[in-house]
Amino acid sequence: MEFMRRKIKTIVFLNALVTVIWCASPRCDPGYEFIGRFCKEPEPEKPKCVDIMMNYCDDMSYTHTMFPNILGHRIREEAELGPEYLLLSVVHNLLNGECTPDIRMLGCSVLVPRCEKEKVLKPCRSTCEAVRKNCRHAFEGIEMAWPYFLDCDRFFVSDQEGCYDPLEGLRVTQEEDQASIDNTSEEPHTVIQFSYQSNAQMNSILKKTAARCPEIATTYSIGHSVEGKDLLVIEFSNNPGVHELLEPEMKYIGNMHGNEVLGRQLLIYLTQYLCSEYLLGNHRIQSLINTTRIHILPSMNPDGYELAAAEVQGNNDPENEEAQNYYSWTLGRGNAQNIDLNRNFPDLTAVAYGRRRHRHFRSDHIPIPDAYWFDKVAPETYAVMKWIRSIPFVLSANFHGGELVVSYPYDLSKHPLEEKMFSPTPDEQIFKQIARTYADAHATMSGNNSERCGNFGSIGQDGIINGAKWYSFAGGMQDFNYLHTNCLEVTVELGCDKFPAEEELYRGWQDNKEALLTFMESVHRGIKGIVKDADGNGIKGARISVRGIRHDITTAENGDYWRMLTAGIHILTASAPGYTRAMKKIHLPARMQKAGRVDFVLQKAVVEPDIEEDYNIPSMGTYERFDPYNKFERYAIREQNQNREERQEKPWWWSYFSRAHGSAPTWLLRID
Repeated sequence: MEFMRRKIKTIVFLNALVTVIWCASPRCDPGYEFIGRFCKEPEPEKPKCVDIMMNYCDDMSYTHTMFPNILGHRIREEAELGPEYLLLSVVHNLLNGECTPDIRMLGCSVLVPRCEKEKVLKPCRSTCEAVRKNCRHAFEGIEMAWPYFLDCDRFFVSDQEGCYDPLEGLRVTQEEDQASIDNTSEEPHTVIQFSYQSNAQMNSILKKTAARCPEIATTYSIGHSVEGKDLLVIEFSNNPGVHELLEPEMKYIGNMHGNEVLGRQLLIYLTQYLCSEYLLGNHRIQSLINTTRIHILPSMNPDGYELAAAEVQGNNDPENEEAQNYYSWTLGRGNAQNIDLNRNFPDLTAVAYGRRRHRHFRSDHIPIPDAYWFDKVAPETYAVMKWIRSIPFVLSANFHGGELVVSYPYDLSKHPLEEKMFSPTPDEQIFKQIARTYADAHATMSGNNSERCGNFGSIGQDGIINGAKWYSFAGGMQDFNYLHTNCLEVTVELGCDKFPAEEELYRGWQDNKEALLTFMESVHRGIKGIVKDADGNGIKGARISVRGIRHDITTAENGDYWRMLTAGIHILTASAPGYTRAMKKIHLPARMQKAGRVDFVLQKAVVEPDIEEDYNIPSMGTYERFDPYNKFERYAIREQNQNREERQEKPWWWSYFSRAHGSAPTWLLRID
């Protein structure tokens, strides 16, 4: 009886339990339809606006966001662990402070989009496009692809679709800062950060400067180093990228020796100064750029610089000063092939000395001997030679370190047994004037009390010296410029310390700023003009000769020319094959501030044998014969192989992301 009672209670309890379960909220498990049960999936909870709780996005102009976000991250923790947020957290360091906080805030507008009335608002495409235009070069500078989540077409919308400006709060702050600046009595001025830059940062600065001043500046590459680094040039002109009739062209080259770095830094600062001062309305800078085409190559040897910078940083031991001096004098001087680039140019000076007694010999436009191509020619040297030949440069300076002086050609002694013999060019007087222009405008270079380094013996006290009298060497760049082209180049030694401490860079800029500007302005000395035929067409390759100076210059593509000369009376002759000669006598006043205009009109004539001989010196070859053994093609193949190898190696910043949550962000790698 007791057993039956317990059994009945158990049955009642089970019936009650089944009733409770049956009446509970139904679960939609597979197979329920087979037992006659039908249920309705519970409606998911609608996303709501929540507070922004991500540290790197807490300064947005709004305070609420919503998940899932625009990228599909379902919750905040998922977004925080993603590589996108990681990039935003380190972008300031990666870009060396450039384009921040703009990039970070733009990224935050996608990761934590604005939420109003339980609805997500998308950021404006116009804002994204503006940031991308101004900042893309910064990513290119560190060889990083533009982040996929900042795709302006994919994640941003137009104004008509109802968007918001994610940089709104930043613009308010900038306007307040500008108002504060406007209320002060101090006039606007150029701000330069006096610090060293990596090669990537240097290229980024050049591209950013060109982007800031697109009306007067552009960048272009003349080639690559042994390790594939761009030899990047920035050009300033009122019509960048175009040679304008009668507008002289000049160039600055720095860091030819990788461990001589002050020149590299000065040229980086100069590019920023020219752009900023032009925009600020500096009349002197505007006049210079509007009348001159300026080309600046801050680093001819980026591979050597990289080695020198790494060694100096690694040996920055204040207790081991001797080691520091040793490293700065040796490591990184040559390129990655350990070639001294200032000994790697064709030795045309020896050719000039060997033929100076020839009746019709001239010391200009000497062809490159075929034998030169059988030696090892550095790709940096090759690139600069092609560059020099392609543009009608008038004036140039290349910057070194180790002494405080301006050296001018020739660098090779005219006597093979004399290492310190005065060896002037036919243009000795104008070279001395050019050299003094820089030395006299420098803060201390030409002063009698200037500290000389004495590394190569006595150099005098006026701040200039003939190169061969200082110390003789062959294969230098300034001799090549003079003997192969129209360009007059000098070498500026900027001081005893080849790799000065960072705190000395500001002083270096102050000492050299006026000299850099004055030297550029001096390209307008002498004469300029156009050589035309009777129909008014410019004659390319016509020669301008100056009596008493056995060094001619030739006209450019449209017949225009520039000839730097000292003040005084000069007799000029213009000539070209198939034309009669024309002669003029001119007087250049001592205080003339701009080049005098001297044009020539040549009449057609039958070429006489003795005139023909002037243009074809036996066994000299032809000027047009350049790279007859296709060195360029071999360099191109090697560069392609190097680039292929470099693409297989991850860039230096990859370590930031290699341990990121989830898959590695390969979308940051550039695909050339």
